[in-house]
Amino acid sequence: MLLIDRHAEKQALHEVLDSVRAGMSGALVLRGEPGVGKSALLDYAVERAEDLQIVRTVAVESEMAMGFAAVHQLLGPLLPVADRLPEPQRRALDVAFGLVSGPPADLFLVGLAVLTLLAHVAEVRPVLCVVDDAQWLDDESADILNFVVRRLLADRVGMLFAVRETDGTGPAPAGVAGSSNRRLADRGRARTP
Repeated sequence: MLLIDRHAEKQALHEVLDSVRAGMSGALVLRGEPGVGKSALLDYAVERAEDLQIVRTVAVESEMAMGFAAVHQLLGPLLPVADRLPEPQRRALDVAFGLVSGPPADLFLVGLAVLTLLAHVAEVRPVLCVVDDAQWLDDESADILNFVVRRLLADRVGMLFAVRETDGTGPAPAGVAGSSNRRLADRGRARTP
């Protein structure tokens, strides 16, 4: 898809990438109707982030009832360094991902584990997390990602979300506090809600 007349959106994406490269975190939520180019904008950002460690997930409606499904897919490439996590965080993440048995994973500890893991990886190379079709995130993944975004500051981690405008039902990935929200109109103009 050609990104004609997407100057404001591309600029917002560049600002997140530049922030991460400069040592600060950044987040951006792209909202819009189906087919307006949200996924193409995420691809545009990924193409310009070759110097960053990219982790990516596409949420799927059929996995909305599967707790931690999207976070599991997002963190898959980073799991080999999960042994650096503090033991309670590592255990909570392992339980959440079904790697060990135990009582249900503590959501707070899983959130801390994801935050700590991203921060550790970003010490070596800045990280860009890309979440497409975020309207289909399972509740646990939406909660975890919101938790992480609210706590990032100087961690060299960027987070990009694309979410379809809906009737307001389902998990809202992008209550991403402190982030920018860009709403994409069918005509390609950016509006901020």
